[in-house]
Amino acid sequence: MKTLKLLLIPFSLLYGIITWIRNICFDFGILPSKSFNIPIISVGNLRAGGTGKTPHIEYLIKLLTPKHKTAVLSRGYGRKTSGFILADENTKSKEIGDEPMQIFKKFKSVSVAVHANRVKGIKNLLNIKPEIKAILLDDAFQHRYVTPGLSILLTEYSDLYSNDFMLPTGNLREFAGGASRADIIIVTKTPNIFSPLDRRSILDKINPKPYQRVYFSYTKYGDLVPLNKPEEENPFTKEYYFERNYSFLVLTGIAKAINIQYYLKSKVSEVIPMAFADHHQYTSDDINELHKTFNSIASSKKIIITTEKDSMRLLDPEISALLADLPIFYLPLEVIFHGNDEINFNNHILDHVR
Repeated sequence: MKTLKLLLIPFSLLYGIITWIRNICFDFGILPSKSFNIPIISVGNLRAGGTGKTPHIEYLIKLLTPKHKTAVLSRGYGRKTSGFILADENTKSKEIGDEPMQIFKKFKSVSVAVHANRVKGIKNLLNIKPEIKAILLDDAFQHRYVTPGLSILLTEYSDLYSNDFMLPTGNLREFAGGASRADIIIVTKTPNIFSPLDRRSILDKINPKPYQRVYFSYTKYGDLVPLNKPEEENPFTKEYYFERNYSFLVLTGIAKAINIQYYLKSKVSEVIPMAFADHHQYTSDDINELHKTFNSIASSKKIIITTEKDSMRLLDPEISALLADLPIFYLPLEVIFHGNDEINFNNHILDHVR
């Protein structure tokens, strides 16, 4: 594996140089970047793979919507459509992507749209919904045709961009120096108990610019929600299943399935992973395999756990019908900031939007 990575270094350098030249063209105005007379907040990352963008977008929605009409614009990664789509009650996840669908399902007062061209997407949104007062751009750190009023860069605690290298040797989409464009850096998925010494160590590693503010967040898992009846409250908390030593079959199609697997392994004695690639579109064959795997578990005390993001794809009618007889739940999560970071971050965002 090490030999293969060494062989890939020239390709990583070439890719890095191409993205560097592209950024230079934006910096000097050779390529155009459009500003808008409305607060635009971009949330993204430097590396491919999950850093927690959707939970942080949801955090921003909860923060902004009480006072500001807010919209979310995404490119809709993994969707089977193209062009601009504004989500409505008839929209399916394959039309806009699982992450925008998750946001739309949870926040009815928020306009959720997808378009690969963010400039056109913003214009379409404002034409249809002129009352919008703030727009959140999902996964748009490299989409430089729009100049956001505030740029938020996420980096995962266990996978800092400062320790990574360019694709395909590493996972960076551009050289780590691109982080200098961010106004805010959030170190995500930190331990729940986070010491000042650990904070100082991370700050030394990412070495933020004087104008950048750095905040630290972690994720908290909520209670289990029945997949086929999400509107009905589960009569049992997740602790009910933990205390009775249930076997958990964990079905995932996300970038880092290891995170939810690790969390559940610390709670029960048996976790059986069934993991697919990120944004995997489930098929009837996958569900048949799920049935076989679930039936092969010897224990009578067993349930299936998936993520909220996966639930959006599993709820497509042709797939959800095949899951009707299975005890399947999704495990939502939310973002929490450490200590004074919550107040400081909230004020930073609200002051900008005001």
